[in-house]
Amino acid sequence: MNARKRQLWIVAGIILVLILSACGSSTSGGSGSSSSGSGKIALKIMVGGLSKQIYLPNELTQRLGYFAAQGLDVTLIDEASGQSSENEVLAGQVEAGSGSYNHTIELQAAGKNMEAVVLLNIAPGEAEIVSAKAASHIHSVSDLKGKNLGVTELGSGTQTLTTALLHKVGITTDQVHFVPVGAGDTFIAALQQGKIDAGMTTEPTISRILSSGVGKVLVDLRSPQSTQAALGGPYPFICLFMNNSYVSSHQDVVQKLVNAYVKTLRWMHTHTAEQIADQMPADYYAGNKALYVTALQNQMAIFSPDGLMPAGAPQSVLSTEYQSNLVPKSKQIDLTTTFTNQFASKANG
Repeated sequence: MNARKRQLWIVAGIILVLILSACGSSTSGGSGSSSSGSGKIALKIMVGGLSKQIYLPNELTQRLGYFAAQGLDVTLIDEASGQSSENEVLAGQVEAGSGSYNHTIELQAAGKNMEAVVLLNIAPGEAEIVSAKAASHIHSVSDLKGKNLGVTELGSGTQTLTTALLHKVGITTDQVHFVPVGAGDTFIAALQQGKIDAGMTTEPTISRILSSGVGKVLVDLRSPQSTQAALGGPYPFICLFMNNSYVSSHQDVVQKLVNAYVKTLRWMHTHTAEQIADQMPADYYAGNKALYVTALQNQMAIFSPDGLMPAGAPQSVLSTEYQSNLVPKSKQIDLTTTFTNQFASKANG
């Protein structure tokens, strides 16, 4: 082959590589989100504990096929707590995170912006559990002073809730020792081994502890009513949060995502706890499906019926943050940028 022909082959090869590269890097609908091989919009959502019942709408939406029906190819990433999800969203490693709403307020106080686009829980679905060993001398939150208290992760929603309860009785955070122990088996083991005297956790861990006699409920936040009594106001909890900048520049994608979640919430409120449990992976039952169903039935009231943030609820959370010194009172918070009902309203329309 002479030099001229060799040059032509090289140029043709380069052009072919460029064409193939361009085809492989297509994006969907001008939204800026990448497309999967199926042509659907690919999104990653980090969830602060997929097997915890408070996060159930995430996996259920996937199982019911509602993400796919909206043209979304969603990957759910399991993480220890909402705190980790928050960090990954801020870093741009995932498009959305599922965690507690209070994170958006605390982030704004730190000069960062993230907002809840759909509310999944209108109450925490948590409980402060005291170990059977410590139950003889811990009868109320006032008795937690000086104790080792379990939380999912430092900075998590479980620590925020515990701090709020402590503040109500005049105990400051430097008068207790927070211990990150996760949930499920690791939380139960921490109670049994005496690593913690009490701790904040979720279902189905709570019911597993009660059925085995490992611990007792000290404060119950598994219904809107008990939450109101314990905290003095409503406390919306698990939501789907995203960077404000992403929401404003990808409104079509966010709407599809919220449409899927709202459809799931509606489905949940027209089906029994057993029918819901049937949709979940078997390993979520922790070996006892009947207990899982009972736990879910007992806290069905925490799940939002429509994904909307209730009027006055953000102010209630902010008041708790101020009162517990989780957010300095000197920090002015614009609650309107910590959540939006724009997408849930359309999904319900």
